[in-house]
Amino acid sequence: MDQQPSNDTQIPADQSQTTPPVIPPSGFGTAVAPTGDKKGHEGLKSVLATLAILIIAPLIALTLTAFIFQSYEVDGPSMQSTLQNEDRLIVLKVPRTIARLTGHAYIPHRGDIIIFNKNDLSELGGGTGNKQLIKRVIALPGERVVVSNGILTVYNQANPNGFQPDKTLPYGKVIVTTPGDIDLTVPAGDVFVCGDNRTNSLDSRYFGPIPVKDIVGKLALRIFPFDKAERF
Repeated sequence: MDQQPSNDTQIPADQSQTTPPVIPPSGFGTAVAPTGDKKGHEGLKSVLATLAILIIAPLIALTLTAFIFQSYEVDGPSMQSTLQNEDRLIVLKVPRTIARLTGHAYIPHRGDIIIFNKNDLSELGGGTGNKQLIKRVIALPGERVVVSNGILTVYNQANPNGFQPDKTLPYGKVIVTTPGDIDLTVPAGDVFVCGDNRTNSLDSRYFGPIPVKDIVGKLALRIFPFDKAERF
């Protein structure tokens, strides 16, 4: 008796027993936040960071210019030929800041170039209001200063017969003559200053010694013109 073909499809034994692999869910055990919350959090952090920069940066700049250093531009001929009109300078304020923090007076060295505040100079033709001037320290507290016949002489305990700083210090090579008729003793807490351009400088020969409390800082660098950059 002929056998009729079966309608059942024969499946090979090796395929019928194959089990599909189990793939674990991606990121199993990792907590995630809704997309909207994450974007909002990052946006808030960005805003706060920007605000912090806008607030902190000006404070840092103000601190630096008030207590550490400041940039200045020369205006006028009184310090020629050492400094020229429109020279850009860096003035160091650290020594004055330290002196104030320690409760001491800041006394610069002879020959230092300093920036200081000077009030109304209208009577001397220097204008009204508070100005900041740049001059060189010539005599210190307690010293006697004499200007006569174009020569500046300083008297102190170490030099009772006097000496001429314009001839003994390096800056003196630019000094030709010092007009005026001066004979005074610098008070305690003051210094006597002059411009290097002695024939065209409004300085202590005309308005007297300046209080050290009015000193802003000491010239440290000339940064422009670049070909004349120099450390002082």
